[in-house]
Amino acid sequence: MFLSLYFLLMINLSNSIILFDFDEKSKISSWQIVDDVVMGGRSNGNFSLSEEGHGVFSGEVSLENNGGFSSVRYRLDLEKVSPDGVIKIYLKGDEKDYQFRVKNDTRAYYSYIFPFQTSGEWEVIKIPLKEMYPSFRGRKLSGSNFTHNSIQEITFLIGNKKPQSFELLLDRIEIVN
Repeated sequence: MFLSLYFLLMINLSNSIILFDFDEKSKISSWQIVDDVVMGGRSNGNFSLSEEGHGVFSGEVSLENNGGFSSVRYRLDLEKVSPDGVIKIYLKGDEKDYQFRVKNDTRAYYSYIFPFQTSGEWEVIKIPLKEMYPSFRGRKLSGSNFTHNSIQEITFLIGNKKPQSFELLLDRIEIVN
């Protein structure tokens, strides 16, 4: 029985790919903030590393000058995935709504989106890639959901159509194919 359980665990581990695992020594300089200031807005997001080694996406969303969003993105080397894969994000939010976005190609003008709400506690958000829908500038596109075999960019975005402060702690992001 123990040997069978060991092999099942090894199979599960071999199908998991860590996209980013935060710790006290993480190099976060490749994470880039993109706020509504690119369109004249006044939101202000930050990305830092906590003393405990968690990625911290925080700031203020403003609706001034037709603003209303803040995001942080990370470009990956071309990561092979299965369209049937599931992204698992270990995080602690602030009971606010966020979006997780992926791009299969950084040159694509649109992203695939999965909205989620945080509980205020540490939790694992599970995102089936095939449930991610295409969107551009907040508008859902008529194309099919995610069907690609790779991703090159991941993004966290907050834009709830109201001014608010926010804080999202990130521990690990992985994909299970």
